[in-house]
Amino acid sequence: MDFSKAQFERAYGTFSQLPASILPEIVFSGRSNVGKSSLINKVFNRKNLARVSSVPGKTVTINFYSVGGDAKIVDLPGYGYAKVAKTEKDRWAKMMEGYFNSGRNISLVVQLVDMRHPPTADDIMMIDFLTQTGYPFIVALTKSDKLNKTEYKTRLEAIKTELPTVEKDRIIPFSALNGEGAETIRNYIIKYSGGSK
Repeated sequence: MDFSKAQFERAYGTFSQLPASILPEIVFSGRSNVGKSSLINKVFNRKNLARVSSVPGKTVTINFYSVGGDAKIVDLPGYGYAKVAKTEKDRWAKMMEGYFNSGRNISLVVQLVDMRHPPTADDIMMIDFLTQTGYPFIVALTKSDKLNKTEYKTRLEAIKTELPTVEKDRIIPFSALNGEGAETIRNYIIKYSGGSK
C-alpha cells in the first residue's frame, strides 16, 4: 500500500448516499476534537489530507479517501459534542447504524481516545460495540506528547484497566507532533487491508 497515494474522494451526509463497498475499508472513529484529522494526516504523510476543524462537532459527514486501488479510508463524524443539536445527533446515529450494519467490507477500525483523560462513556460504548460485533480494531491514544513522563506512564497503566477487553498490543500511544505510534498504526492498516509495504 502506497500511503502517499491517499486522496480525498467525497463526503456523504446520509447513509443512503454511500457508495458500494468493494475495497477493504479502514475506518477512523472517535469523539469530536480527539485529533482524528491530525492522526490521518500524520499516518498518511500528508499535511492537509483531512481538514482539521477549529470547531468541534463540525464534521457531520462520512468522508471517503482512496489509497490507490488498495483500500478506502473512511473518516466517521466525531461523536459526543454537547452543543450539537438533537437533530444532528439523530442523523449521526442513523449514519453510524447504517454504516456498520450494512455488511460493508470493514477491515479495521482505528478507534481514537484522548490519552490525557479516561475514556468517555461514548468511547466505551463504541469499543464495546466493536468488541461485540467482532470488527478488528485498535485504540490510538492521541495527544501523547502533551503528557510528561510520569503522567504518560500513569495514563498508559490506567487505560489497561479502563479498557480491560482490549489487548495490550492494540493500545497505541500516538502523537501527531512527534510521530509516536504512526508506524505501528500503518503496520496494522497494511496487515488488515491485505496490502503490502
